[in-house]
Amino acid sequence: MANNVTVPRSRRRLSWNNPGFRSLIYQILVLGIVGVAAWYLVSNTLHNLAVRNISSGFGFLDREAGFAIGESVISYQPADTYGRAIWVGILNTLRVSVIGIVAATLFGTLLGIARLSKNWLLSKVASTYIEVMRNIPLLLQLFFWYAIITEVMPGPRDALNPVPGVFLSNRGLKLPSLAGDGLDWVMAGVGVAIVAILFAGHWARKRQAATGQIFPLGRVAVGLLVLFPVLGWLASGASLELDVPALKGFNFVGGISLSPEFAALLAGLVIYTSAFVAEVVRSGIQSVSQGQWEAAGSLGLKRGRVLRLVILPQALRVIIPPMTSQYLNLTKNSSLAVAIGYPDIVSVVNTTLNQTGQAIEGILIIMAAYLTVSLSISIFMNWYNKRIALVER
Repeated sequence: MANNVTVPRSRRRLSWNNPGFRSLIYQILVLGIVGVAAWYLVSNTLHNLAVRNISSGFGFLDREAGFAIGESVISYQPADTYGRAIWVGILNTLRVSVIGIVAATLFGTLLGIARLSKNWLLSKVASTYIEVMRNIPLLLQLFFWYAIITEVMPGPRDALNPVPGVFLSNRGLKLPSLAGDGLDWVMAGVGVAIVAILFAGHWARKRQAATGQIFPLGRVAVGLLVLFPVLGWLASGASLELDVPALKGFNFVGGISLSPEFAALLAGLVIYTSAFVAEVVRSGIQSVSQGQWEAAGSLGLKRGRVLRLVILPQALRVIIPPMTSQYLNLTKNSSLAVAIGYPDIVSVVNTTLNQTGQAIEGILIIMAAYLTVSLSISIFMNWYNKRIALVER
């Protein structure tokens, strides 16, 4: 008959020789030092502000701003509040960041693929572009593109007209736009089309995994992007028209206007960041073993199809982490817009704190804005990275 032996539980001793106990004490000490330092800085700052009769707090956000902003995504007048002015700056930063991320990703991916091309000339041109653009500071590139647009480009009367309805001058880029009561219906159709494409892509991946048959998602996506906006246009009573820019007096009226500041900032961010994105894509593609190319080629697939269906899906697992850093860099580099006069969050807050004297609050607003945007990008990219990661069985 087996003896039941009860093994006594070992008590955790509060001894300095216990590594766990020492670690806990060190963490408490560090946390205490950080707390004391934060308390000292805050109390000292509040005391200095009180001695100098400088008001603190965010109450100034409800006061009238009294200054104009060159361009804004939402309506804004100088009679609006500082809070709305700062919101305009945040939206301007988001606009150039989102467009820049999309454009830099597309252009940089093409550059990275071109650098690996078997065409000697194409490969060398891409390599030269990447090396040159990566080693010229972004601020100098912004000054260069701003000078090109404002000094080299002709005036509105002699504006370049590469495509009917598109005009490029020292006043910026003028593009046709849609106008009318049916615009909301058309945009709703675009939104429905995007959702339908996402569902179709999810279904197509499941279908391919189950049957091996490839669904022509690209052609279907183009069809949906055309079909649903047209249906929205018809549902609105076809009350939609094309607003084409036209020269009247000394400038263009109508259409969409991209200011020289916005165009220069966007061009500089995309050209600079795309060079780094190209290197990320190149390294990701080269991380996939050559055997994958040979195995896919033995099935009769063309090189472009092998790259799109076999290599890039595997390379994404290597590309996504450093690509996240490039997206964050582009967003933070947009703060250089103040150098060429684009009204981003930094420019608007600088004007605000110069008028109100609320320097600390202004800096905190800028920090909070960039921190929120950066964390949002990181959370999304980390979610996507986990989604495409290999799952071991």
